[in-house]
Amino acid sequence: MSTLYSTKVTVVGGRSGTVRSDDGVLDLSLAVPKELGGKGGATNPEQLFAAGYAACFENAVIHVTRAQADKVRDGDIEVVGEVGLLPGTGGGFHLAVTLDVTIAGVAQDKAEEIVRAAHAVCPYSNAVKGNVDVTLNVSTR
Repeated sequence: MSTLYSTKVTVVGGRSGTVRSDDGVLDLSLAVPKELGGKGGATNPEQLFAAGYAACFENAVIHVTRAQADKVRDGDIEVVGEVGLLPGTGGGFHLAVTLDVTIAGVAQDKAEEIVRAAHAVCPYSNAVKGNVDVTLNVSTR
């Protein structure tokens, strides 16, 4: 199987450092959030993960409706991603994710069906399956 896309980023300094992609498009400072005792004022891994998951999930919704009569287009959907950092056992940590998905122009039951199908094909959903609690909230407008 061939890779469809690959990217590489380098982090220096961990949660209080920098992150930069090889092509330079992503070039950000990182900071420990104030809520975790840090200085804040810059992005953090949880925000980056929430952004990536929400964007990918939104595209998965669009993807699963391409062959349907009720196609979802970019302007028809909004996904708000929330990533929580939770204490784990033995001093470790766990993540929890909530995706609030709003789709315009479809009935509630259809929106829920679309979101279930998107969750089955989204690479982020498949990557965290069995490891991260994911809550999907679906609404329409």
